[in-house]
Amino acid sequence: MGGLRVNTDRGELDVPLIHRFLSTGAYWSPGVARETVERAIAGSLCFGGYLDGTGQVAFARVITDAATFAYLADVFVLPEHRGRGHSRQLMDAIVAHPQLQGLRRFMLATLDAHGLYAHYGFVPVARPERLMEIVAPIP
Repeated sequence: MGGLRVNTDRGELDVPLIHRFLSTGAYWSPGVARETVERAIAGSLCFGGYLDGTGQVAFARVITDAATFAYLADVFVLPEHRGRGHSRQLMDAIVAHPQLQGLRRFMLATLDAHGLYAHYGFVPVARPERLMEIVAPIP
């Protein structure tokens, strides 16, 4: 494990790479429009993961008020860079970020990474009957 450099500098993000992965490689956002990805990045605290000599290989964003609530979204490590501890390094940086301390609620949705997130204290929703949502097609 090692080598992943994580920061929140939006200017360093490889937006074409992020859009390509989210629109073609992510089960949660197939076909998402580039404009939608750009708007999501603009409205979020974004984390890029970079390897020297390779560029960006990981991404996550957090939607937050930086006081009481946060939602973790669009977390990925490119397939060819998985299995090297990069997801843990990315999550270490996210949970340590100063704007994400002292929150009452930090949420996420996942189909297949429960073990990763459980390591950071995420648990299934205690009272799902309290949650509601509006689900719209991906633009």
